[in-house]
Amino acid sequence: MRGSARKHQHNRSIKSNLRRVEKDYRALITAGKKDEAVKSLPAVHSALDKAVKSGVLARPTVNRKKSRLSAALN
Repeated sequence: MRGSARKHQHNRSIKSNLRRVEKDYRALITAGKKDEAVKSLPAVHSALDKAVKSGVLARPTVNRKKSRLSAALN
């Protein structure tokens, strides 16, 4: 497998995981399970930070997402 194809596959898997984590978090908020959402927020932040670390997402994008997710909780 070519390097670019391998990186593309890796980036897609990370983005897919991020979408799943964010969707689960937002589902908790809309269901009114604020306690569980508060507990899952650090896991969401961690996943986003790992995406920056591996170069999948840019730091400003992640900062914006983290801010909006925190604001949605409040």
